Amino acid sequence: MGTRRVLVTGCSSGIGLAVAARLAKDELRRFKVVATMRDLGKRGTLEKAAGDSLNKTLEIKQLDACCEASIRECVNSLPDRRVDVLVNNAGIGMIGPLECQSITDMKELFDINVFGLARMVKEVLPDMKRRQSGHIVVMSSVMGIQGLLFNDVYSASKFAVEGFCESLAVQALKFNIKTTLVEPGPVVTEFERKVYEDAENMDLSETDEETARIFREIYLPYSKKVFNSLGQTPEEVAEQTLKVITAREPPLRHQTNRLYMPMTALKHADPTGRLPLDTFYKMIFKHDNVFNATLGVLRMFQKRVGRK
Repeated sequence: MGTRRVLVTGCSSGIGLAVAARLAKDELRRFKVVATMRDLGKRGTLEKAAGDSLNKTLEIKQLDACCEASIRECVNSLPDRRVDVLVNNAGIGMIGPLECQSITDMKELFDINVFGLARMVKEVLPDMKRRQSGHIVVMSSVMGIQGLLFNDVYSASKFAVEGFCESLAVQALKFNIKTTLVEPGPVVTEFERKVYEDAENMDLSETDEETARIFREIYLPYSKKVFNSLGQTPEEVAEQTLKVITAREPPLRHQTNRLYMPMTALKHADPTGRLPLDTFYKMIFKHDNVFNATLGVLRMFQKRVGRK
C-alpha cells in the first residue's frame, strides 16, 4: 500500500493535534496528513508540533465541521478528492447538573459531536465507495459505552456516535471500507482542563442544594482523582490511533486505556444494568475508601507497567 492521505479534524489542540503530528512524523512515511481546524489563527501550536514535517507530510487547512460548505471546500481542494483515512476528532464537552444546562448549548454540542461526524462521513463516503477502499476512524469515548454522573449530555452524544458508526460499519464493509471507534478514557488535555474550569465556575442556582453539593463536593474532586490516576496524554492516544490505522484488520472498537477497562466491563457483565449502576453508586456515595483504594491500586499498576 502506498502513501495514504489522512484527513484529521479538530487539530488546533489535544488529541487531534497529537494524532496529526504523530502520523506526519511516521518513520515509514506512510501518510500524507491534512490537519484541519475551524480557526486557522490557532495553527501555531500544531506548526510547532509538526516541526520538519510541516508542508512536507503535513498540511494545514481550514474546516468547520458544523458547515457543509466548509467541509466540501476542504475535500474539493484535495487531488481527486481522495481521503483514504478520515479521523473525525472535532468535538466539545459538557458536564454539570442537567437543570443548569441550556437546550441551546446541548444542541450546539450535538451539532459538533454528532452532526459534525455525519457531515464529514456524508462528504467522504461516496468517494470511498467509488474507490472500494477507506477507513473511517472516529474519536469516541468510554462514555459512549457507559454513562457517567453529570455527563448526561456529553455521554448521550457519544452514545449517538457509537450507534451511528456501528450501523454504518455494516454497509461500509460491503464496499471494503473499515470503521473504527477509538474510545479513550480520561485524557489530560486543554479541552478537559477548560471543561472542568467552566464546571468549577458554573452557576448552579437552577438546581437544588443537594445536587449542587454533590457536584461540587463529590463529583469534581472525584473526577480530579480519576484524571490524576488514570489519565492518558494525547500522545498516548495518538500512538494507539496509529496502531488502529495500520492494523491489517482494524477493530470496530478500540479502548486506548486498559486501566479503565474494568469500569466498562461491568456493563457487559450484567445485561440488566444493575451491576454497573449499583457499583458506581456505591463507589461515589457509599464507599469513599473503596474508591480511593481502587484508584491507588490502578496507579501502582500503571507505574509498574511504565517501568517495563
